[in-house]
Amino acid sequence: MTDTLVIDAATEACSVALIRAGVVIAADFRLLGRGHAEQLVPMIAALPEQGRAPRIAVARGPGSFTGLRVGLAAARALALAWGAELVGYPTLALIAAQARAAAREAHSGGPPATGAEGVCVATTGGHGEWFVQEFDEQGQALGELVSATPAAAAALAQASVVAGSQAEALVERRGHGRALACWPDARAFPLLPADLLTSDTTPLYGRAPDARLPAAARGGEVAAR
Repeated sequence: MTDTLVIDAATEACSVALIRAGVVIAADFRLLGRGHAEQLVPMIAALPEQGRAPRIAVARGPGSFTGLRVGLAAARALALAWGAELVGYPTLALIAAQARAAAREAHSGGPPATGAEGVCVATTGGHGEWFVQEFDEQGQALGELVSATPAAAAALAQASVVAGSQAEALVERRGHGRALACWPDARAFPLLPADLLTSDTTPLYGRAPDARLPAAARGGEVAAR
């Protein structure tokens, strides 16, 4: 099985992992908030063989515009330098996979259970909004990624289990369910359904960019159409 360097810098967390045959050989996870640009490359360099692998997997978001771009830029540069295969994956899908694994572990030794249940992922978005998406018991998305106000996100969330950086806040606002506060972790990459990997590494921003053309430029753009 191909060795894989996993890079996830899309959220407040920054993590890297070197995976071999589904086993984590080495990894680093840091909850930074900011500073991904300064921390990511040294984290990769500290891995065995400086993280070099024939395949690189990178988080496509959603998350922080800056962190997301830092992770994607590093992955693309290394893939080019090493001649490595480059694949992307949705950040919220990784969190959903972590939640399902946590559910299985919680039930181990107890009544028969597989942790096979749906999960709603809720993470920090921009301008006070949250990114929200529902996943089924197999880890497949049940609907589109949404960026919503906390009130709207609580109304949208259907699954009993909520995971992510805003899980506790959403469960409290909704008034029911189980919360798993967590951030995407590259070490969990082997838990991700293989069919969610894609050669498409364009970012999933989850919402429109903050930057807009000046009014005069927008008017000229419309006139030119």
